[in-house]
Amino acid sequence: MTTVLQRVAYNNAEGFIMTTFTLPARAAVSALSALVLWVSGCADMSDAQRSAALGAGVGALAGVAIGDSGKSAALGAGVGALGGYIWSTQMAKKKAAMEQATAGTGVAVTQTADNQLKLNIPSDISFDTGRANIKPNLHPILDQFAQGLSGQPTIEVRIVGHTDSTGSDAINNPLSVNRAASARDYLVSRGVNSQRIQIDGRGSYEPMADNNTESGRARNRRIEIFLAERAVAR
Repeated sequence: MTTVLQRVAYNNAEGFIMTTFTLPARAAVSALSALVLWVSGCADMSDAQRSAALGAGVGALAGVAIGDSGKSAALGAGVGALGGYIWSTQMAKKKAAMEQATAGTGVAVTQTADNQLKLNIPSDISFDTGRANIKPNLHPILDQFAQGLSGQPTIEVRIVGHTDSTGSDAINNPLSVNRAASARDYLVSRGVNSQRIQIDGRGSYEPMADNNTESGRARNRRIEIFLAERAVAR
């Protein structure tokens, strides 16, 4: 079986150039691996350009998975070229600031594999059982998180609410959404554009600990806040 892919080339004069070619399916995987190595070693590309090129290549292969056609590959490449997430200097500074602001609170601040800044906020400083009202202890953390975001147009925020397994889905699912909405509303009150914040609720479907113990249930009642900087090809 052959695979139709879009090749993404870059030069300083013309930017990204896409051409179509066909490869056996196994060769397509090898080609993508080569693309990753090539882009990683390009010294004359910015972080945004490098991420966009990688995104286009991965997107093209994803398009092929949908259907073995040039149209699928081109669509995947186009979506990927919109840009993945980058770990810039400002993201590193934000992580350091959040680590300082959350020290000793039980909040875990990490960098995800796809270059998002993640805050895992447990229930003991965020919400009471069965409630969606933010506890006062969470205010300074959200205050620090909101600082500087209004002047960064490529920054995206995503908030995900979770519950333990106590209660039914009819209760837990909207509760998890309402918790995420409360955090969003607080950030908006601190100047973050609401259109840049996405919220989601997962109910009790994504536990991180054993729901059969009280300590486990406490860890599962949480919100996760993700901050990401979108790579924009120049």
